[in-house]
Amino acid sequence: MSIRVIQPGVLTTVQDLGRFGFQQYGVPVSGAMDPRSLKLANLLLGNDPGEAALEITVTGPQLIFGEANYAVLTGGDLGAELDGKPMPRYQAVKIEAGQTLRFLGLRNGCRAYLAFAGGLDVPLVMGSRSTCMKAKIGGIKGRKLEAGDELRFRAPQPDLPFPERRRIGTDFVPQKQYELHAVLGPQDDHFTEAGLRTFFSEVYTVSADFDRMGCRLDGPPIEHKGGADIISDGIAFGAVQIPSSGKPIIMTADRQTTGGYTKIATVCSADFRFLGQLKGGDKVNFIPISVEQAQNVLLLERQYFRMIRDFLR
Repeated sequence: MSIRVIQPGVLTTVQDLGRFGFQQYGVPVSGAMDPRSLKLANLLLGNDPGEAALEITVTGPQLIFGEANYAVLTGGDLGAELDGKPMPRYQAVKIEAGQTLRFLGLRNGCRAYLAFAGGLDVPLVMGSRSTCMKAKIGGIKGRKLEAGDELRFRAPQPDLPFPERRRIGTDFVPQKQYELHAVLGPQDDHFTEAGLRTFFSEVYTVSADFDRMGCRLDGPPIEHKGGADIISDGIAFGAVQIPSSGKPIIMTADRQTTGGYTKIATVCSADFRFLGQLKGGDKVNFIPISVEQAQNVLLLERQYFRMIRDFLR
């Protein structure tokens, strides 16, 4: 036993970057809600960026470690303490056998990511270790962690080289209002000019109806030209559906594979770092961005990841 779950928290699951190539068969992609935080945690440990880690939502678990290893905690601040002392975020921390990690409560953001050197010994299902609770596959029996669960490290590294260099500044910083850059389409022609102006000019509030499938927003309704229904087509992470109510729904990691509502725009992947940290009551507004601009931002993010990886080498 490497990790024993004493208390599971509200929602703690094993996630990597997702299960790709199976949406055509009705299998959700799943994966981390905040992929950037997952990647940073893994890069600081020398793991593959997409290595599976624990995604911890709002209220964290209590874990006892039975084996030494290094860990990195990223994402939102959930008040982590290791043996009663604050556990630093965004840096490699040595975990000793017998130590206890607990989370005191949400301070900012919504989700934290806890990665371990060498990864977690969880079976691959369709090429991924991600948990999809709806389909009951991946992770630990396709469900969230429960008290009494035990996990193992796949290849622990209790003597990780250059541990003092494995740190960066806090990457996620909470904001009073989050700007989500979005590319128009694929059904932007189903909305009036007034509807498009509303989408890009108004401030929306994240509702309490927000989970790993979608983020519902409250605010001024967006006007369609006709009805909200279309022939069902594929749904990407970040797609913004506008149902007949006119209120946006941003589709997230555990989204259904197809949907029949008009999609006005898609949040660019570089902003999933904010989308994955939203919680009820947070304010968001949408900023128009071209495909080329979204690609350039993604390239800059990849360059940043390469710099971290090369520095640690």
